[in-house]
Amino acid sequence: MRKSNNKIKRKLRNRKKLKDVNTDKFRISITKSLKNLSAQIIDDKNKKTLVSVSSTEKEVKNKKIKKMEKSNLIGEILAKRAKEKNITNVYFDRGAYKYHGRVKTFAETLRKNGMKF
Repeated sequence: MRKSNNKIKRKLRNRKKLKDVNTDKFRISITKSLKNLSAQIIDDKNKKTLVSVSSTEKEVKNKKIKKMEKSNLIGEILAKRAKEKNITNVYFDRGAYKYHGRVKTFAETLRKNGMKF
């Protein structure tokens, strides 16, 4: 088995467990690279992205801040955009990433700003 195959299997396994439990909620999906972090709120029934945010956007990219602070900022922006569209109840899909470091910081920031998951 290759490392990438294991990562894909882990992501699909986590997503399947979450979808079985949360049927009528929107999903927050997170993507992380070495430098950037992006997240989106997805409606799985209609297969549409409702809200998205990324660290490559101008308002985040222009600030010279560390990665952990970027994840805080991205969490605040996503929560603000979700409130504008009246989205509060979601479930958190961490994908193949551990709930640790930038992913954990992002999730905790969302909770502080009024998202429920």
